[in-house]
Amino acid sequence: MVEIETPRKHVLLLAYQSFGIVFGDLSTSPLYVYKSIFSGRLRHYQTEDTIFGAFSLIFWTLTFFSLFKYVVFMLSVDDNGEGGIFALYSLLCRHAKFCLLPNQQAADEELSTYHGEGRSNRSAPPSAFKKFVERRKKVKTALLLVVLFCASMVITMGVLTPAISILSSVEGLQVQAKNLHRGMVVLIACIVLIGLFVLQYRGTHRVAFMFAPIVIMWLLFIAIIGAYNIVHWNTRVRQAFSPYYIYKFFRDTGKDGWISLGGILLCITGTEVIYAELGQFTASSVRVAFSFVVYPCLVLQYMGQAAFISKNFSTVSMSFYSSIPDSLFWPVLVMAILATIVASQAVVCATFSIVKQCHAYGCFPRIKIVHKPKWVDRQMYIPEINWILMVLCLAVTIGSHDTNSIGNAYGIAFMTMIFVTTCLMSLVVNFIWHKSVGFSLLCFLFFGIIELIFLSSSFMRIPKGGWVPLVLSAVSTFIMFVWHYGSRKKYLYDVHNKVPMKWILTLGSDLGIVRVPGIGLIYTELASGIPATFSHFLTNLPAFYKVVVFVCVKIVPVPYVPQNERYLIGRIGPKSYHLYRCIIRNGYNDVQEKESEYDVENALVMSIAEFIQLEAEGCGSVDGSVDGRMAVVRTSEKFGKRFIISESDGYGESSSSRSPTTVGCSSRSAALQKLKSMYEEQETPQLKHRRRIQLKLSDAKCKDLQAKDELLELLEAKDAGVAYVIGHSHIKAKWSAAFLKRLLINIFYSFLRKNCRSPSVSLDIPHISLIEVGMNYYL
Repeated sequence: MVEIETPRKHVLLLAYQSFGIVFGDLSTSPLYVYKSIFSGRLRHYQTEDTIFGAFSLIFWTLTFFSLFKYVVFMLSVDDNGEGGIFALYSLLCRHAKFCLLPNQQAADEELSTYHGEGRSNRSAPPSAFKKFVERRKKVKTALLLVVLFCASMVITMGVLTPAISILSSVEGLQVQAKNLHRGMVVLIACIVLIGLFVLQYRGTHRVAFMFAPIVIMWLLFIAIIGAYNIVHWNTRVRQAFSPYYIYKFFRDTGKDGWISLGGILLCITGTEVIYAELGQFTASSVRVAFSFVVYPCLVLQYMGQAAFISKNFSTVSMSFYSSIPDSLFWPVLVMAILATIVASQAVVCATFSIVKQCHAYGCFPRIKIVHKPKWVDRQMYIPEINWILMVLCLAVTIGSHDTNSIGNAYGIAFMTMIFVTTCLMSLVVNFIWHKSVGFSLLCFLFFGIIELIFLSSSFMRIPKGGWVPLVLSAVSTFIMFVWHYGSRKKYLYDVHNKVPMKWILTLGSDLGIVRVPGIGLIYTELASGIPATFSHFLTNLPAFYKVVVFVCVKIVPVPYVPQNERYLIGRIGPKSYHLYRCIIRNGYNDVQEKESEYDVENALVMSIAEFIQLEAEGCGSVDGSVDGRMAVVRTSEKFGKRFIISESDGYGESSSSRSPTTVGCSSRSAALQKLKSMYEEQETPQLKHRRRIQLKLSDAKCKDLQAKDELLELLEAKDAGVAYVIGHSHIKAKWSAAFLKRLLINIFYSFLRKNCRSPSVSLDIPHISLIEVGMNYYL
């Protein structure tokens, strides 16, 4: 009995939590839907049948898209429990070979999250259509552009949602304060918007527990008001559930009714969040919350507004606030402002998430992503995007002065996004679920035709504010494509110019240079081979550290990589060379955090130590191999037991210093240690409170003496210090290149590189240990 009740309690708990994150935007739509519908020529049709027809359209639109398409169908099309545009794209990348990410390896397919528990049948033969698409690189590029354009529309909605939601809630003040100037309403909305974005960097962990109650109370308020208006004004509105009123609506209004569809679709804005935020909850919890609370409350509210408008058509521009009984006006106004703030907060966080996913796929300039352990799960903060969103929100709010033009822009962005989602979903049905092309086409036509009708109506409103999302999305897509194009060309140049292993092997164990104590972490985008950065460094300074680790931080097209599968370690050349390769694999939804127990340096050292021991036990490559096979090191039960870990909280030692209990003595001179301490104190005072972790080889018996010696040498190198080596590249297109390529590389890509975060900031590399190697690229 307990086993049955526990999952139900868990589903109900997640359903409760989902109100504050998933349904905020959808729940605040009644503030402006009817106003937008009757903002054009439709305001001349002041008949009861027209009002009932508008409500019937709202009801069936909400039922078809929100309930049937997203809640029933789309929640089943997930990527390891994740939803959103990049979940669909990553499914296609893994199962249909659409991926344009570099550094992909066969070992990535062994990840536990790579194939997932979906409807994919790995043994099923690929269809002819799938083979055709996989062989065309232009088709893959076109698909990426479509996904980026859709992601740009999501970012655009991050601008429009706070603007339309908060402005529409503040407009209620004009119902009671008749003399309140329109400019004052806009000013109040701008102040609220500024407060929303200024406080983003503090996170919402302290007030997040209030989000769900606010949205639930808001839904109950609007449901009660809707029921009151039905009983008080016009009980005949219940007849509008019949689709016959839709026929009468278009029969009476004609083209004007078709154009009004751009306002009708605003009743489902925010529906995409149901799918995009699936990963934080479960499909069952979202379905329970929507079906039993959100859907009936919204239907009651829209029906109540229709009943009120049918008897008070002159108030249609403020129908929501005008329909509120006087005794409830101020509580509802306060709840409306709070609900729109919660909805805006959720959409802004969703915008950060989509930008992070674009960045993970190599389609967005380097940015700083902030995530603190005390914050709500998956919450992040991107400073650059936050301030850009704030400026654009204020510009849209001040420039429009009215929610109608913002609603026109919002409708185009939303319908474009869900139409692209339908296209990708149809490909998933064929390529991954292995349904026939005919069935996939039928799914596309079933949803796509209706969406195209709404989309065509929305495009009729381009001159009235609908051009805003098109311009913003075009600029955003161009920026992302230029970054992807330049980064890919740079990666291909690195692959073409990597150092041959023959040359490394002919140098001997000392590599023809002076090997000094310490560990050198060379960051590279290459998952195999020696980067040209290494040979360029040796050419100018023929000395390097005794232990060399080539570190590649890459993205795998999965939402998350389990911690025990993240580190992939291998050896380059014979053991005497002390050359290792470490590939750190992340998913597109993984947020880079510091290790829970160890920092990056210690995590790398312990991973290499694990690899050495696994190799000695016969699980790895043999000595003398050119580039040994990689091993996942954190799957061993003995991980972390090779060394004894001790901590010291004081500032007296640096993170690389060694205590007397560890093997050997520090190779740094007292003068160098003092100089380093002075630098840390002056330049990076935050390191004073950094937790210090020291490693010592365990006394456990090691059967392989050679492996034990290698472990001791690794610890001695760690004690001597760790340096981070990254390339500082200067990129230019060849003079012989085409004009368009030179324009993209020399102008646009160079501009983005100069005005984005440096690689060391993105990788969270301590400045005191950073070495940059200059490299010229001629693409």
